[in-house]
Amino acid sequence: MKTQASVTQPDSTASSGSPLIQVSGALTVIILFILLAAWVAKRVGFAPKRGSSRDLNVSASISVGPRERIVIVDVQDARLVLGVTPTQITALHTLPPLAVDETQPAEPAGPEFQTLLKNLLKRNGRS
Repeated sequence: MKTQASVTQPDSTASSGSPLIQVSGALTVIILFILLAAWVAKRVGFAPKRGSSRDLNVSASISVGPRERIVIVDVQDARLVLGVTPTQITALHTLPPLAVDETQPAEPAGPEFQTLLKNLLKRNGRS
């Protein structure tokens, strides 16, 4: 007579963690991988760049309502006055382009301030 002496024992090679912990751990690793890949893509330059257009520049803007604005946009050969709402953008007027001397910013007052400060310090006896 053959007796069956083998008794099923739990497999010692199986992980002792519950399936919920295993799934949540794997999901955490996947989310961290996605965030790391997005960070690397942004650092390398694969992400889209915003506001880097040289041909389009918003020179003035004023709010005329809670969600309405009037904006002056400098384009290559014209300045556009636009009405901007949440649902549409309307061209209100076209202005001639600015003259070259108007578009350049004023000279910074750095060297004049520096010489003024040096003269003031020399008067007080400091070097």
